[in-house]
Amino acid sequence: MKLTVLGCSGSMPGPTGPASSYLVEHDGFRLLVDLGSGAFGALMRHADPAAIDAVVLSHLHPDHFIDLCPYVVYRLHGPAGQLPPIPVLGPSGTHDRVALAHDPGSRLGLREVFGFGAVTPGERELGPFRLRFDRVDHPVETHAVRLDAGGRSLTYSGDTAPCDALIRLAAGSDVLLCEASWADDGSPQPPNLHLNGREAGEHAAKAGVGRLLVTHLQPWSDRDRIGAEAAAAFPGAELVSPDASYEI
Repeated sequence: MKLTVLGCSGSMPGPTGPASSYLVEHDGFRLLVDLGSGAFGALMRHADPAAIDAVVLSHLHPDHFIDLCPYVVYRLHGPAGQLPPIPVLGPSGTHDRVALAHDPGSRLGLREVFGFGAVTPGERELGPFRLRFDRVDHPVETHAVRLDAGGRSLTYSGDTAPCDALIRLAAGSDVLLCEASWADDGSPQPPNLHLNGREAGEHAAKAGVGRLLVTHLQPWSDRDRIGAEAAAAFPGAELVSPDASYEI
């Protein structure tokens, strides 16, 4: 598998890149995992948007899905003309949420653009990937996802507070792509929302993963501190950056 970070800023686009979005490729199949604020422009630097085979959405906060709206325009009116629908797997209500964000007064049938499917905990096949989903701890319906293909495995946390489900899902993964939105500095933070750097490292260690890639740092977070906290709990933890690519 090849992982390309299109955007990794937490909660919103940041000064150096878009919000969450990741391109995962294997055996010629191109899968987008989340497509947050500003990420569609970054996608065009790395792949032909007409060649994407499917999209998986962890949840329906704008920093993880809102750039499906420009993608609607591209798939209807781009250089190749109207493109056939591709699968979009997301939480229940994804179609209505995207339609509301795109144009609530439009008569456009978004099912002419995307084939929406609801994600539930469990397994399914998608192209060369075996996908496994589990519900994690976030205020809206959110699923972490594990992708297995070619004997390799990548688990993506989505957004979550400390959560045993993420540890179970990621167990033995080659790579855990895990959010860490803030530092463990004692400042009050909302419960049941996000991980800090130490917690991301602890989840990786408990899951016994091979490699930890830390993402979703908020633009005002102390990047160096979060990286150090993650590495203290999981030696070798790395902070991702926009446009970075990894062979898994």
